[in-house]
Amino acid sequence: MNHPVKIKNALVSVYYKDNLAPLIQLLNKYGVTFYSTGGTEAFIRDLGIGVERVEDLTGYPSILGGRVKTLHPNVFGGILSRRPLAEDKKQIDEYNIPEIDLVIVDLYPFEETVASGASEQDIIEKIDIGGISLIRAAAKNFNDVVIISSKNDYTELEEILAAQEGVTTLEQRKSFAKRAFNTSSHYDTAIFNYFNQEEPIEVFKQSEQKAQVLRYGENPHQKGVFFGDLDAMFDKLNGKELSYNNLVDVDAAVAIIDEFEEPTFAILKHTNACGVASRTTVKQAWIDALACDPVSAFGGVLITNREVDGETASEINKLFFEVLIAPSYSEEAVAILTEKKNRIILRRKEVKLPTEQFKTLLNGVILQDKDNTVEGPEQMTTVTKVAPTAEQLEDLYFANKIVKHTKSNTIVFAKNGTLIASGVGQTSRVDALKQAIEKAKAFGFDLVGSSMASDAFFPFPDCVEIAGDNGIAAVLQPGGSIKDQLSIDMANEKGLAMVTTGVRHFKH
Repeated sequence: MNHPVKIKNALVSVYYKDNLAPLIQLLNKYGVTFYSTGGTEAFIRDLGIGVERVEDLTGYPSILGGRVKTLHPNVFGGILSRRPLAEDKKQIDEYNIPEIDLVIVDLYPFEETVASGASEQDIIEKIDIGGISLIRAAAKNFNDVVIISSKNDYTELEEILAAQEGVTTLEQRKSFAKRAFNTSSHYDTAIFNYFNQEEPIEVFKQSEQKAQVLRYGENPHQKGVFFGDLDAMFDKLNGKELSYNNLVDVDAAVAIIDEFEEPTFAILKHTNACGVASRTTVKQAWIDALACDPVSAFGGVLITNREVDGETASEINKLFFEVLIAPSYSEEAVAILTEKKNRIILRRKEVKLPTEQFKTLLNGVILQDKDNTVEGPEQMTTVTKVAPTAEQLEDLYFANKIVKHTKSNTIVFAKNGTLIASGVGQTSRVDALKQAIEKAKAFGFDLVGSSMASDAFFPFPDCVEIAGDNGIAAVLQPGGSIKDQLSIDMANEKGLAMVTTGVRHFKH
């Protein structure tokens, strides 16, 4: 079962040559013959090592501007020949084809070229043909051939060969083959998705190369894995590993904070904001955000869009929290916040986020565009006799940003750039409103003169009536109910200002 194979011939043709030299030098020590093309051939020669040109093996030069170099039976025959099969051996000998035991090939940087904003012509030229074929051929024949499809595997192969005198085992070759098919499938997915951007999108494909096994999923009896590159998103300055639930909350925190340009602090619990405030300083934003619901804030996820300084860190340090996210921290702040080893401190990096979101559902997947719309004062249409003041319009805008990121059915109260209270995830909009009123009163907030946002229209005038009876001054809703006029009439009766936006923000 071990089936050891000693490497005699190697085909090497790579785009990235980082850390390749030690592996080539080790292979040369074991008497391996190299076949190569272009820049890789020159790289090997510069190491003072002999190398055979693929052109000499195939009898053809590189043609069509380099599009065709290795696509030839003398190359693929040597890779795909089944060593134990007499008929394959006979044909290999008949056509004088060398058996290739090692293929080191990577792929043109297609994704990087797309991300750079290059022209379509440049992008198309980065669709690798020969490389992908070599990788698949070598991986298919892992019984006899080693395939290295990434520069990240150079060192591992070097260590294996050094420990085993130039020999690989079947298990090792199969492991490299699995990685190779991952490389090829990911590459093809990226190419397909480039062509699949136009409507209608009829096929769903997704590929993530990096995986992080989590301690568990949503609950300890569930397995959990994160697929993605957290290191590209955050620098972790302190704390334990992020859990499944941490990641869900962090995602929600990033989404809500990106709605705000002014200094803002948000506190989230189970993906819902339990405190948000915008102020001229980050310290005051923190103090006022915490005042919204200091009970729910315990053990929450905190996020701001400004640097956390020492004074702010001292205030935050008074609260037990799970995660804190900011674009930067002062040295003093880091010293304070890292006093407790388990709390997670993340420094957010600038990274482009996906514009679509998906999740498994039933026996398939649902995909949608992210809700990247939020209506400001200019999209608010006054439908009542009383119009909102400039200050109320700003508070309605503020509340609308929050309601968009809160579980439906939801009602949000805001005043002076502060979340006063919210009712979240209720099966009745009236219940959401009553919950928000109770929370506001529990923490000593005066609702008189405050503004209210609803994620969907009012099918009946009851919510408007209750809001008016509790001193709410201005209401935002999308409108669109066949009974809109009943709510408008109630707002007029209670002396409220009401605006409609025409955009619903359900969040299930």
